[in-house]
Amino acid sequence: GHKYPYDWRTKKPTIFRATDQWFASVEGFRDAALEAVDTVRWVPDVGKNRITAFVTGRGDWCISRQRSWGVPIPVFYDRETGNDVLLDEHTLEHIQNIFAEHGSDAWWTMDESELLPDIYKDQADKWKKGTDTMDVWFDSGSSWNGVAKTRDELAYPADIYLEGSDQHRGWFQSSLLTSVAANNQAPYKTVLTHGFVLDEKGFKMSKSLGNVIDPMQVIEGGNNKKLEPAYGADVLRLWVASVDYSGDVCIGTNIIKQTFESYRKLRNTARYLIGNLFDFIPEGQSGSTAVPYEELPSLDKWMLGQLSAVLKEVDEASDDFQFNRATQELLRFASADLSNFYLDVAKDRLYIEAIDSSRRRSCQTVLYSVLVGFAKAVAPILPHLAEDIWQNLPFDAATESVFEGGWPTSLTEFVPHDEEQWGFIRKLRDDVNKLLEEARSNKLVGASLDAAAYVYAPDEKAREILNKLDGDRDLIHPPVKTNGVDELRTTLMLSQVNIVDSEADVLANCEEKYVATSGTLSGCVVGVKKADGEKCARCWFYGEDLGKDLGLEHGDACQRCNHAIASWEKVRGEKFVRAEVAEEQPVS
Repeated sequence: GHKYPYDWRTKKPTIFRATDQWFASVEGFRDAALEAVDTVRWVPDVGKNRITAFVTGRGDWCISRQRSWGVPIPVFYDRETGNDVLLDEHTLEHIQNIFAEHGSDAWWTMDESELLPDIYKDQADKWKKGTDTMDVWFDSGSSWNGVAKTRDELAYPADIYLEGSDQHRGWFQSSLLTSVAANNQAPYKTVLTHGFVLDEKGFKMSKSLGNVIDPMQVIEGGNNKKLEPAYGADVLRLWVASVDYSGDVCIGTNIIKQTFESYRKLRNTARYLIGNLFDFIPEGQSGSTAVPYEELPSLDKWMLGQLSAVLKEVDEASDDFQFNRATQELLRFASADLSNFYLDVAKDRLYIEAIDSSRRRSCQTVLYSVLVGFAKAVAPILPHLAEDIWQNLPFDAATESVFEGGWPTSLTEFVPHDEEQWGFIRKLRDDVNKLLEEARSNKLVGASLDAAAYVYAPDEKAREILNKLDGDRDLIHPPVKTNGVDELRTTLMLSQVNIVDSEADVLANCEEKYVATSGTLSGCVVGVKKADGEKCARCWFYGEDLGKDLGLEHGDACQRCNHAIASWEKVRGEKFVRAEVAEEQPVS
């Protein structure tokens, strides 16, 4: 039997039939079109290869279609022969004027005597209007003329055309050809192409397969909110921004759940920042509590340098239309730089220090910049979250909306600071945390502050850093050996850090199973053990001397916490009264 192509919609075989058609030749301007391709920015770069191949291999363009509706081809045919045609500047100008006044449907509602110009009206019985319509790609391909050139708020060439990758043979190409033929230039400055959205298993979405994901259901939820929760527009936008659109992308229930978890991380980070700025007054406002940059500790200057680098990366990635790169950088910043390190370390400064201590206020100064920069950076992707942050700022904002005031250029100007030092400390922190996991599983310690570390650094540069950040034996106010921020104890979140001279010293103080002698990220020999001394009831750091040993009012608190309580009493003008803790009752 014969093989036939099948119609994709009806699934029935089709037969091709040859009929008379109208064609437009591209031979006269093919080279000009190829030259115009070189003037355009193609995103991704492979788009240039695709459009070049299509234009190079382009045959004559069949511009006519036999459809019951569309823009007509304004041609008149001889009623007797059916082959002779009438198409010249007189007929085109007259029909153009009719269309301008009555629309293109006039071709179907008016007869020949009305459609023909005065010069041919006496031949109305000879000519019959044609029924062919223009190829829709010719319609859309001339939109640069009907839309971009005629609207004051738009420009020609357009800044950007964006569509699916199939449009290199469609809209992108037809727009290019019509524009080059008429004006010898491309109709666009940039062309961005994206792949197609598939289901979670990588299959094309189809109503017949029942695998179509409804965007509104993602946003508003289904009938059963427990099974089909309402994630909101921001979560859907985050998914769009996080995928690599240069190829086909998948979406489904599990993927949206994962995206929601990423969204929660960003939102929780913002909540932490807002919650810890409740009593902060920014620079430039009356009674400001901000600390000048020159007076900030090294750790804080490093964090601001990281913030600037992130904002620059997000800005550059967005300008390059690489939204997934921008999103990944924001998620990495929120998770790795903030939650896993800086904000974790900051808890001691924010919760334990005296209200107006420089350690606390310098940290708030950094958190303020991070919060403002974070809100501005996520705004194009997560507008509802960004505006929610802005409307809940615990201080007077410079603008009413996050979308006012533009990009935070001033926050991109912090220079990198002590990157080698803090990069090393973060690696050492990872080494310590890995050992603490083993110690916790064996019930040696609970929280990290229950532990002490012994560290030997074979590398001279590493030893210099360790010695530089080595703090006092106990937490005291004011600190003597460090500024109380750039310190091993607080950045590693350990009660004691002991720097020793050999691997043997580490093994002599720590059980072998809690020692890493090789393969550490920091290159150091690291061991952990139970911290020495007693636990401070307020900050939970262990130390040799508590208030009772020093004759202070709060005997179960360290000297630093005693000072913080006294400072609080002075600022608040009231006596600190410790909440009573109910004694545990025996289980009956």
